[in-house]
Amino acid sequence: MRVLQLGALLVLVFMPSTQLVWLGRLNPKQLLGPWYLLAVASHEKGFMVEKNTKYVEGVMVTLTPENNLKVLSTRHGLEGCTQNAMELFRQSSRWVFENPALGVLQYRVLGTNFRDYAIVLTQMEVEEEAFNTLELYSRMEMASQEALQLFTKWSRNLGFLSQQQAQLQKDFTCARRILQ
Repeated sequence: MRVLQLGALLVLVFMPSTQLVWLGRLNPKQLLGPWYLLAVASHEKGFMVEKNTKYVEGVMVTLTPENNLKVLSTRHGLEGCTQNAMELFRQSSRWVFENPALGVLQYRVLGTNFRDYAIVLTQMEVEEEAFNTLELYSRMEMASQEALQLFTKWSRNLGFLSQQQAQLQKDFTCARRILQ
């Protein structure tokens, strides 16, 4: 019986969900600062058709005086570079944020070393369409092997098909506008 209990404990320790518990003990301020968005996996309708036209984005994460996250991003649009700002409100966990008015039901970090990369899961509901998006943030213009492997692992574990994943086009024009 003790062997079974020990075995069950070891399985729990090595499951990806353990990382979620571990991240809950860290300070969200470590996510702050500039990031490049280099890869995306999404269940959003139309993503598979549009994924080849998506470019690297710049993301700047700051903290508001109310301790909410402010996420400023810039991306290529039809009229050139466009910026988007959203404020995310803290849920009961230090690592889960939301803004239902914008369709963001959950924004959470699944894996990170804060120094080089962060894997971010966003649960959205836009115009009655609910979907998940997984993003690979990197402090550098090129993701580390560790970051790419973790992104691939999380994508697979969350049920994203290979055609629902994309490494973004390597044009940093818009990304650099907010990251400088």
